[in-house]
Amino acid sequence: MDPTPIYYVLAGLLILVGIAGTVLPALPGLPLVFAGMLLAAWAGNFQEVGWVPMLVLGLLTLLSLGIDFLATSLGAKRVGASKLAVAGAVLGTFAGLFFGPVGLFAGPFVGALGGELIHGREVRKATKVGFGTWLGIVFGIVLKLGLAFAMVGLFAFAWFF
Repeated sequence: MDPTPIYYVLAGLLILVGIAGTVLPALPGLPLVFAGMLLAAWAGNFQEVGWVPMLVLGLLTLLSLGIDFLATSLGAKRVGASKLAVAGAVLGTFAGLFFGPVGLFAGPFVGALGGELIHGREVRKATKVGFGTWLGIVFGIVLKLGLAFAMVGLFAFAWFF
């Protein structure tokens, strides 16, 4: 039995889980997308998708790793967040996983707000910081989703043309 179809199915699953991982913080989104694409290219002996597109996709994956950090820290720094607010946003994001979509949406804000309150800020300033940090995280997710779909488009273009 030829295992190639199994590799393609596994590659597709990795790509789908990776796209979900651009929104879910517990999954390494774009590295999983890249792993799926690499597996599919390998299964086809790099005939459909060669080394040059894979190199470009790898560089885009590396870029995505910096987007997470940069977007969150820029959002937090823009509003004067403390390190506790950033740590709170990260913890809130993970805690939000247990509360479904509402938790994913509210967790980073609540965590950043809590971090600022523990830091000793007044409620008004803490709320501003919580919102700024949350906005940075949302901006990062939007950028990563756009990058994920651009990667899928580049891969599909290389595959079919």
